[in-house]
Amino acid sequence: MSHSTEITDEELKADILNKLLRRSCWGAKYMPKDTIVNWLAKKVKRNGKRVKKLIHELTQNRYLLVHKKGKTISLNPTRNTEIAQYIKQGLKF
Repeated sequence: MSHSTEITDEELKADILNKLLRRSCWGAKYMPKDTIVNWLAKKVKRNGKRVKKLIHELTQNRYLLVHKKGKTISLNPTRNTEIAQYIKQGLKF
């Protein structure tokens, strides 16, 4: 197993935020959590638990809003500047 392809938690979080940003999922426009988990699990060697944990952390830090009893998520519009910064730092453009 090579560590060169290991993605850090910070990079994954930035990726989660970036995916929602690209689909403009702000506030009331949300995306099913499972969709993101499945999409990222392919990149992180089938690691859905890790992705769910990171989504939970982003929710705790109020970067993400939860809808429909936790089944869907969207970006928190009140933190749009911080989210943009987070993505920029996490994905190192």
